[in-house]
Amino acid sequence: MNVFKYLRHHYRAYKKRSRIKHHTVHAKKTLGGFGEPLTVNHQCIFNDQVFLGKNCHFNGIEIPKGGIIRIGDNFHSGKSCMILSKYHNYEGSKIPYDNTYIVKDVTIEDNVWLGNNVIVLGGVTIGEGAIIQAGSVVVSDIPACSIAGGNPAKVFKERDKEHYFKLKSEGKFH
Repeated sequence: MNVFKYLRHHYRAYKKRSRIKHHTVHAKKTLGGFGEPLTVNHQCIFNDQVFLGKNCHFNGIEIPKGGIIRIGDNFHSGKSCMILSKYHNYEGSKIPYDNTYIVKDVTIEDNVWLGNNVIVLGGVTIGEGAIIQAGSVVVSDIPACSIAGGNPAKVFKERDKEHYFKLKSEGKFH
């Protein structure tokens, strides 16, 4: 029985490593730029206008083509996140919208963590060390070291900055 558990464990570990390698290689072919290491755990949709810092981890994110997306170092995303930097022009020549788009860039600074099912809209900057609660819709800027959530996302708490900057100076990154 122990032999079967051992074999099952190693087979599952092999499948996980293979899946991560496959998704990471695919992402590297489509991104505009990236730092190493890059880890893509599950299927993600990127484009050539996405630029990543070092040590970024993705668990399933969709970033359709639109504005320029800049994501800093040590970024982590939960499952089923989206960054939408392009939307229909509702003030154009037709109703409810015309064939033109409004495009806005997105900046996500270093050490940001997005929970599962987070949507970030164009024109937003998420500050260093911010945490965005699962299920949130980010429609405006989030200050550094803030914890925000809801629809629309609002800051409801701040990180312990002394602790955060101590860990940062010691290079303790996940």
